[in-house]
Amino acid sequence: MTTLPRNPGWKLLAMLALFLAVMVWYSISREDRYIELFYFPAPGKREPCLQGEAEKMVSKLFGNYSREQPFFLQLKDYFWVKTPSLYELPYGTKGSEDLLLRVLAITSYSIPESIQSLKCRRCVVVGNGHRLRNSSLGEAINKYDVVIRLNSAPVAGYEQDVGSKTTMRLFYPESAHFNPKVEDNPDTLLVLVAFKAMDFHWIESILSDKKRVRKGFWKQPPLIWDVNPKQIRILNPFYMEIAADKLLSLPIQQPHKIKQKPTTGLLAITLALHLCDLVHIAGFGYPDAHQKKQSIHYYEYITLKSMMWSGHNVSQEALAIKRMLEIGAVKNLTYF
Repeated sequence: MTTLPRNPGWKLLAMLALFLAVMVWYSISREDRYIELFYFPAPGKREPCLQGEAEKMVSKLFGNYSREQPFFLQLKDYFWVKTPSLYELPYGTKGSEDLLLRVLAITSYSIPESIQSLKCRRCVVVGNGHRLRNSSLGEAINKYDVVIRLNSAPVAGYEQDVGSKTTMRLFYPESAHFNPKVEDNPDTLLVLVAFKAMDFHWIESILSDKKRVRKGFWKQPPLIWDVNPKQIRILNPFYMEIAADKLLSLPIQQPHKIKQKPTTGLLAITLALHLCDLVHIAGFGYPDAHQKKQSIHYYEYITLKSMMWSGHNVSQEALAIKRMLEIGAVKNLTYF
């Protein structure tokens, strides 16, 4: 009886199959690690809050000295000032002290006891990005101790995706086209980010019902704004300074015509890292450059083209946020 020679090909096929299986497993494993780095693994899961955890990250990013700075400006610091600010707005108050005195006389600086008393502060910074649309993150966002929102981003009508709770809202005059009685809660802190002296003129005219300021803005701010002065806070420009310096490596003293500055979103993350023990973000990131028609906001159609003359370097900010995600300073509820 003739014996047929064995086919050695099956061993080769088996080895190839094993190799492919190992490569697929390794690829999935790597992808899982990537997802864990840049995405929050379970939006509905309550992550343990460790007191002082964010403080360790802050020292890596900004230095320990930054934890000593007050969050909001207060009137007593501008009487008989011994060490005047080194920089003009938005990185300091040099030259705007007289205006600021009048504004601080009718606003407040305190942080609510409900936040101060927390042993561990869990915070989320809600960006305005299109990625929040249809995200169904509203319920998860409402569970955080502190919810920080930006500019005129609406809540009404978008609660399922962005939640309804607002602890703080950072804004500037041109972005104040929202109704605080509709979009915010009665105890929401409305935090003015002053980019120029005219911003102090505007808030004073609104709160004191003085003659409205109409010039000096790139976009006309509201002339009537129904807001409770007790809700207004003035952000310490120090946080703008360190966001520019430590996160974006921007020179603080720049020619006026080409002045670059951080976005309100990056500024809010910087503030949250100093205020909170755990910081998550949602709705950050812009469309890829080739997606020119993709909206950058969840609530309106506006494209990346609108950022061209804004004075913001969105590419540099994306790198800064990715670095914070990589070292674990923040975690992301949406993809980035």
